[in-house]
Amino acid sequence: MITSLPILDSISPLWLQISLVAAWIGVLLLIASILNRFSKSGNSEAVRKVVHIGTGNIILLAWWLHIPASVSIGASIVASIVTLLSYRFPILPGINSVGRKSLGTFFYAVSIGLLVAWFWTIEQPQYAVLGILVMTWGDGLAALVGQKLGKHPYKIWGAQKSWEGSSAMAIVSYIVSSLVFLGVQGNIWQTWVVSVPIALAATTLEAYSLYGIDNLTVPIGSAALGFFLIEILPRYLG
Repeated sequence: MITSLPILDSISPLWLQISLVAAWIGVLLLIASILNRFSKSGNSEAVRKVVHIGTGNIILLAWWLHIPASVSIGASIVASIVTLLSYRFPILPGINSVGRKSLGTFFYAVSIGLLVAWFWTIEQPQYAVLGILVMTWGDGLAALVGQKLGKHPYKIWGAQKSWEGSSAMAIVSYIVSSLVFLGVQGNIWQTWVVSVPIALAATTLEAYSLYGIDNLTVPIGSAALGFFLIEILPRYLG
């Protein structure tokens, strides 16, 4: 089972691990600030998605560096509080707008904490990684593709989506799931087959989303489905 990168195994001090993650977050916030300053007002959503994609990859650092669950959960709690405050005060300009109706950033932070608490404690971190990366790359790229290339819109519960964006969500979710399973269990048939229902479920959950709730339902739903299909279902079928 591949759970870390050899080059990172030597990075053992916890303070150094946390410093690397903090540095990554700092770089992302700096990039967001620069993009927000020089981009047009209509590109604020693009700025949020750049940060959305970059932040989600923190879960890979936590996985590879074997950062304890308590540290990641604590960081999630702090991030959740900060994001809630940012909806009332200009703490995260360019990422959250004051008075913005979507709670997506808050749900994003919560989902990371919940998945780490679930899968780190049972020593199955790959499912937390899968869930977060499906949301990070699938949802992030779906929004960008939908905005730039979405020519065939549809509406669900009053929220407008596009078939181009949903297709991007499905394709990226499949690729992400396959790569995670490929790294953990190798090139076996489950790697490629199980990724199909995960991608379809993630796309459906992203389509049926209001107020940014997909940042919670997509990662948890994807991780839970993957865990069920790989770990639970075979026990009953076998």
